Amino acid sequence: MKDKYALIRNLGKQHSVRLLCSALGVARSAYYDWLKRKPSKRDIEDQAIRRAILVSHAAAPCYGIDNIHADVRAQMICGRNRVRRLMRELGVSSIRRHKYKATTNARHTCAVAPNLLRDFTPTEPDRVWVCDITYIATDEGWLYLATVKDRFTREVVGYSMGSRITSELTRLALLNAISRRKPSKGLIHHSDRGIQYCCNTYRELLNTHGMRCSMSRKGNPYDNAVAENFFSCLKCEMVYLEHFATRRDAELSIFRYIEGFYNRVRRHSALGRISPEQFRKNWEAKLALSFCAL
Repeated sequence: MKDKYALIRNLGKQHSVRLLCSALGVARSAYYDWLKRKPSKRDIEDQAIRRAILVSHAAAPCYGIDNIHADVRAQMICGRNRVRRLMRELGVSSIRRHKYKATTNARHTCAVAPNLLRDFTPTEPDRVWVCDITYIATDEGWLYLATVKDRFTREVVGYSMGSRITSELTRLALLNAISRRKPSKGLIHHSDRGIQYCCNTYRELLNTHGMRCSMSRKGNPYDNAVAENFFSCLKCEMVYLEHFATRRDAELSIFRYIEGFYNRVRRHSALGRISPEQFRKNWEAKLALSFCAL
C-alpha cells in the first residue's frame, strides 16, 4: 500500500488525486492520513540505506550485492536481503562486462621451473609473488601490462606498461615491486611459462635478489589464477567500459585503477570483504601486538 501512496504523491501534480486514488483502488481519506503520518523508524533507516547504496555504487559501479552490503554494513546494521530489496527498488546492479581472455606464449626452448605452490600457502606478505602479462587495446595499438601481485594480501606490488611485450617489460615490473616492498631472500616468484619469464636475463634478476622461481604446469591455467584474476577484474570493471585513444590514456586509467581503487578500496571476498591494503595493515597490526605481548 505504501508504494501506491508514494505513487499518488509523485503524480499528484500532474493528475487529480481523486482520479489516481480511484485508479489504484485507494481511499482518499486513507491517502491523506498517510500524508500526515510521520515516517516510521524503518522508513528512515531505509532512506539512510538507500543513500549508502547509491554512494557505494557511484564509487565502485562494479560492486555487486555482497560488496555493497559490506559498504553499507560499515555504516549501519542491516541484513543482506534488505540491501538487495532496496538495490532492486533503486535499479542498482553491478556494471561489468565479461569478456576476459588470457594468452601465454610458451613456445620456446628455455628451461622452465617446477611449480612450488602446489603444497605451499603463504601466511605473510612478500613470501609469494605471482606475475603475469596482459594487453589493452588503444587506437594507437596494443598496450602491454606486466604485474606482480602478492598472493597473501592480493596487492599489486609492482607493474610496468609498454608498447612491446618483452622481457624488459617484466623486468621493470619486478624491479618496481622490489623497490616498493624490499622482500627478503627466499621469496617464491611464480609465473606462467612465457618466454619473458623463462629467458636468461629475467632468471638472472631472480637469482640476484635470492628469489625462488616457480612456474605453472603446462596447459594448466588454474596454477596462476591469482595473477589472472586481477586482469579479469581490471578488464571487466574498467577496460571494457572505456575507450582509449592513446596508450597514455590507458596508462593513466590503469594507474588510477590500481593505485586508487584495486589496492586501497576494492573489497575482496578472499580477504573478508576488505581491501588488500587494509588486509595488510590489519596483519601488520596483529604482528605488532604479538611482539608487544612477548
